[in-house]
Amino acid sequence: MEISYIHEPTDLQCGQAVLAMLLKKTPEYICRYLDNDRETDLKEMKRTFREHGVYISDNRIQAEDKSQLPPLCLLSLETPRCWHWSLYCEGTFYDPEHGVLDDFPVCSRKYYWELRCSLE
Repeated sequence: MEISYIHEPTDLQCGQAVLAMLLKKTPEYICRYLDNDRETDLKEMKRTFREHGVYISDNRIQAEDKSQLPPLCLLSLETPRCWHWSLYCEGTFYDPEHGVLDDFPVCSRKYYWELRCSLE
C-alpha cells in the first residue's frame, strides 16, 4: 500500500494527519469532517476510519517492538511530550510529528489497533 506522508499541520493534529494519510484526504478535509481542529480521541478515529470503509479492530494491543505489529495499524504512543497518534504500514512508520521512520519514535508505551482497507 502506498502512503503519502503528511506532517501534522499543528501540534494538536496528529490524529487528523494519520486519518488524512490513510484515507488519501487532506488534514483540512478531516478537520471539517470531524468539526475538530484539535486533539482527536479514539472514538473519533474509529468512527472516521469506519465511515470511510476502513476496518479497525476493537481492541487495543500493547507492542514492545515492530515485529509484533500487523501489516497496517493505528498507533497510540506515549512520547516524552504527550500521547500521540501515528501510522504503521508494511515496515514503515509514518509519524505526523517525527517523519517517515524505520522504527518507533522515542516512546515509553506503544499500543496499536489493526487496520485493513481497500482504498488503493
